[in-house]
Amino acid sequence: MTATSVKIGGDRKAADSSGLVSLLFSQTIEFIRRHGPKLGWGLLSVGLFAGLWELLWYLGIADHRLLPPPHIFLGDFAGQAKNFNTAKRWEIGVDPSSGPTPFMAVIITMASSTMRVLAGLAIAAITSLCMGVLIRFYGLFGKLVLPTVTLLAPVSPVAWLPVAIFLFGIGNGPAIFMVFIALFFTMTLATITQIDSVNRNYINVARTMGASKRQIYTRVILPAILPGLLVVLRLNLFGAWMVVLVAEATGVGYGLGQIISMARNTFNPGLVYFTIVIIGLLGFTFDFGLRLLQRRVLFWLPKGQGGLGSG
Repeated sequence: MTATSVKIGGDRKAADSSGLVSLLFSQTIEFIRRHGPKLGWGLLSVGLFAGLWELLWYLGIADHRLLPPPHIFLGDFAGQAKNFNTAKRWEIGVDPSSGPTPFMAVIITMASSTMRVLAGLAIAAITSLCMGVLIRFYGLFGKLVLPTVTLLAPVSPVAWLPVAIFLFGIGNGPAIFMVFIALFFTMTLATITQIDSVNRNYINVARTMGASKRQIYTRVILPAILPGLLVVLRLNLFGAWMVVLVAEATGVGYGLGQIISMARNTFNPGLVYFTIVIIGLLGFTFDFGLRLLQRRVLFWLPKGQGGLGSG
């Protein structure tokens, strides 16, 4: 290998690296240009809320023992994070001080709750879509199943908590089951409603062109209901977070819901609000991610349609 070939190879690597940096920089600028204003308004909204809270504390209207201002419970991150080391505390014979560092304990707790939310939401979304399509595709199946789905839809998720513990014991199972059961019936009914609301002209044109029933569902109905189903999925994401906190407070060894339950039992309002901030940030982040996914999947829809919004 000559010195010239080594030099050429080095020049190519340098050019590739500079091209990659330039690409990442341009994509970052484009992301900021498209989503910067919306994120800015979001930060301003949260800042005004936090400022009002701080003002009420400064004027003595808000009791610092019950409503500690954000600068107190957010400023003591290390102190609050120590309370998140609950993955081993509930086990008999384990030293409460053992386990990960406070920062890693927060990350593990966040990841555990997020995993349960996403797993339950994914299972509920897939099974409810299949169930809704089957109910409308097969008439006899719909007559046998739809009344039961409608009967169970209004049942509160809390009522299913004993069933979840009976079936799955303590662990991830009951929390995922709770998220699933809380969303499945309502998402099934939403799927049926979306199918029934498809423009009949689309179906008639497909029949005129010789499409079979299966082709009508796969090529006409499913693409037509996809925008509405993604909106339902986003809305049920918040419901999933609400349910998983209740499940974690009673049927799981650790999680954000268990932290809030512990803070309530020990009368630690700062820890409650600290955990609420984490839950809010996680919910906002995943909702933002679903919005981006929605734009990619529904690329044929203009802004303002299909729940895409204008921001």
